[in-house]
Amino acid sequence: MTNFFLVVPFLILPYVPTGASAFHLGGSRTRRDDNCRYDLEYRHGNLCCVNCPAGTHLKSHCTRSGEKGKCQECDYGTYTEHGNELNQCFKCTQCRPDQEIVRPCTPTQDTQCQCRRGRFCVPDQACEVCKKCLRCEQGQEVVRNCTSTSDSECKKIQLSPGSSSANAAVIVPLVLILLLAAVIIVGGFFWWKKRRRTTDPEGDLHEGTKAGQHLTNNSPTEERAIGDTRRPSSSHWPLTEEPFPKLVPLKGEESLRKCFEYFEEIEFNYQKRFFRHLGINDNVIKSKDPLPYEDRIHELLNIWVEREGRDAALDDLLKALLDLNQRRTAETVKEKAIHNGHYRVCESL
Repeated sequence: MTNFFLVVPFLILPYVPTGASAFHLGGSRTRRDDNCRYDLEYRHGNLCCVNCPAGTHLKSHCTRSGEKGKCQECDYGTYTEHGNELNQCFKCTQCRPDQEIVRPCTPTQDTQCQCRRGRFCVPDQACEVCKKCLRCEQGQEVVRNCTSTSDSECKKIQLSPGSSSANAAVIVPLVLILLLAAVIIVGGFFWWKKRRRTTDPEGDLHEGTKAGQHLTNNSPTEERAIGDTRRPSSSHWPLTEEPFPKLVPLKGEESLRKCFEYFEEIEFNYQKRFFRHLGINDNVIKSKDPLPYEDRIHELLNIWVEREGRDAALDDLLKALLDLNQRRTAETVKEKAIHNGHYRVCESL
């Protein structure tokens, strides 16, 4: 009986269906099919299809392993950067208003954006809005300039007590203060004399008599004193504001655009009046209201420059500020434009 059970398996084995062997081979075949080339092929059923190249997407799968299916080029405004099996391409990134395009979108690469000049965004932080770069204050110097990915760095200027720069920093303001005080004192003295002469002309006569000046009714000195009460010297009238000099750009339109940031000093209440004065339509001005204040100024100035073309000049912008009684802002813009080397004063012939 024992011999029977030992013999039966050997008798039955030749008649085992070939499906078992097929199952084993099928398993080997599945493992072989799963071993598609990484980053070059993708699995579709039992086939290894070749990826569509960058700049295209998959339209239909392959029918034999090692072959490529039907691929279609990406539409305008879409892209794929690598070989893929995607049904459609990715949409290109749109740069925000506070950003500028560094590299435009192509079928094989996305748009690359960066913060506009004067703004930055740290790469390892969430950046929904570009931050305004730090401006070094008076008495500080720039250690590192602001870039699109890092803020400015400033440090206090260290001057040694015995250095000529330190002495100049102390002496120059002191001299200016003394000169200003002298001007105020002298001006005040002449104003007092003029006021006294106007209110009490006889007082000067009596004072002159005490000093030994014998005046008669026909004395020229007396006539001058009386005449002065009627017509004060022009030197004692308040000084009129000097007209603005004509400014010449050193690099044409580029110089003008580099001065846009200085107009961020315009008071908020005067901003719309300023652009109306430049002839920009109210609807255009209102369309920029959602932007941050500084970006709104830049966008509207760009519109003005594009409209004026080659006739656009910084002098026109300064005149608009003067017309709105914003002389302090106009002076600030002018001084920065000259100091930073964008403009120079036109020397009259």
